[in-house]
Amino acid sequence: MPQRESYDRVAIVTGSDSGIGEATAVALAKAGFDVGVTFRSDEQGAAETAAKVRAAGRRAEVRRLDLSELPGAADVIDELADALGGLGVLVNCAGTGIATPVTETSWEDWRRVLAVDLDGPFLCAQRAARRMLAGRRGGRIINITSVHEHAPRVGSGAYCAAKGGLGLLTKVMAQELAADGITVNAVAPGEIATPMTGNEDVDPHTVSRPGIPAGRPGDANEVAAVVAMLAGPDAGYVTGASWVVDGGMLLMGPQAGSHLESGDWRNG
Repeated sequence: MPQRESYDRVAIVTGSDSGIGEATAVALAKAGFDVGVTFRSDEQGAAETAAKVRAAGRRAEVRRLDLSELPGAADVIDELADALGGLGVLVNCAGTGIATPVTETSWEDWRRVLAVDLDGPFLCAQRAARRMLAGRRGGRIINITSVHEHAPRVGSGAYCAAKGGLGLLTKVMAQELAADGITVNAVAPGEIATPMTGNEDVDPHTVSRPGIPAGRPGDANEVAAVVAMLAGPDAGYVTGASWVVDGGMLLMGPQAGSHLESGDWRNG
């Protein structure tokens, strides 16, 4: 059985050139991890994230990772682990989505979303788990899913299918790896002020969301704080869980349904 705090103080955060991934990389650096940063197209954003990691006193390595180029893209996990001298934490944060009704979703779009949001995290987590098992020191795998791991959204069939699948993959891996000191959890954000939601560089406290109990979107740092907690040595008995970070959004199901004043929701 791996001992507490024995896993490598090295983390890889996919999709860490902006948004939740960037905030997570910086939070983990502040928590004492060297960080592997990945990007698909925003190399400058990745460089800026790496600079923030180094400013926190930790090492950083940057690699391009395009999860539509599978299975070979997952080689980056091993490349970064080799460059940083180990791997104790993987955060699967890279993702994509479309807003298209299921009946209008093309096969190409369906496969692209599933590749990036499910196939890619599977392959990256598999690579990470194999290295952690070989090292026999335990580790942490954290999958960034979404509230749509738990609840559907009109126009997001591919995204919801991928995130729901990743949520159950998280639970299966948690069962399989727990005895080896490797925890596997999901973090499921609601609306977060990031480029993906169209709220980049917006103070979420200035945005009104009456349908969310917190009354606003979330901040990427609020998600990163939960990831950092799960990545830490004190969370060794937490596995197979999905940590919702949504300001209470999912609590509003019946209330939202009974208080809607039009059928506009049917249009996504």
